[in-house]
Amino acid sequence: MVDRRREQEVNKAAARFAETLAESYRIVYEQAADAQQRQGRLAQEFSERVMDHLREQAESGRAASERLTDQARRQQEAGQALAQESAKAYVDFLDTAFSQYREGTQRAAGSAREGARTLSDTTAGLLGTATEAAGATAGTAADATRETADIAAGRPPFSDYDEMNVEEITEQLDSLSEAELRRTRNYEQGNKNRQTLIAEMDRRLEASS
Repeated sequence: MVDRRREQEVNKAAARFAETLAESYRIVYEQAADAQQRQGRLAQEFSERVMDHLREQAESGRAASERLTDQARRQQEAGQALAQESAKAYVDFLDTAFSQYREGTQRAAGSAREGARTLSDTTAGLLGTATEAAGATAGTAADATRETADIAAGRPPFSDYDEMNVEEITEQLDSLSEAELRRTRNYEQGNKNRQTLIAEMDRRLEASS
């Protein structure tokens, strides 16, 4: 009887141990399964985050590339526009310079023709005056001849003439004879050609005639 009770107790203890061991395995298995699920979720979340980050980087890189391409296009267009404007400005400059040169050449040619005509008239007038005054005094003829030679040689009518301004020359005009005034006008027209001064001398010549 004693052996049977002891055997029963041992069997019960073995059964409880087996149940406890089985429960422990179940708990360990459940925990392992939960851990595996959590690791799977974490791995999936990590993978999704990595993919999202890569997509964001790719989109950001594509946007930056598009901005750079657009900026390069605008710079190219600006460069082409600048080159066109520069070429147009240079052509306009050449046209203006040529027009001014042509106008200046035409004015110079006109002044030369006018100077030659005036010189011819002056020479004829001086020769006529010298002829008429030849019987009066030899000095008058000599002065006329000298003035004619000075005009032909292109000498200034009086000293420091080329350094004087319009006002200074105008002050000297009152002391000049008609022949000297005409000579001064011819010299001015053939050199600096200051229209204000020439007009003043023309007015005095008209008044003396």
